[in-house]
Amino acid sequence: MLHSAAGSDLPRHVALLGYGGLLPFAALATLLWIQPEHTSHWTRALYGYGAVILSFVGALHWGVAMSSPMLGRLMRRKAFIWSVVPALIGWPATFTDHSIAGVLLIAGFWMQLAQDHKLVASGGLPGWYLPLRWQLSIIASACLAVSVAHGMLR
Repeated sequence: MLHSAAGSDLPRHVALLGYGGLLPFAALATLLWIQPEHTSHWTRALYGYGAVILSFVGALHWGVAMSSPMLGRLMRRKAFIWSVVPALIGWPATFTDHSIAGVLLIAGFWMQLAQDHKLVASGGLPGWYLPLRWQLSIIASACLAVSVAHGMLR
């Protein structure tokens, strides 16, 4: 177990999977700068991956809505509804202008984090969840911002 900023234990496998999921973000953002001749390819790959991950974190709300006895009826309904919104935000990012796509994904990750706070306040999630989500959101957003900046500087 790892010790998180919140003072609760973060399971090692969760940390490895979560932080490991940042590797494609970091690698693709780096490739934009070191292989500028393939900018379009790396940008499409980065935004495609971002859309997939945004959909994944949204789907976590579906899982919690199905399984957490701590959620009230209204919060359960809101969690089910929200769970599909990140996919609806991420999907257009796979086919819109690159600068718009990057901003859309960044906004989606921060809207997701706001919804995560609401879900955590309703109970049923471990203490390590929000600190981990904050860290992952910051790094994923920074990599996406690198791509947006790269596109603006070209």
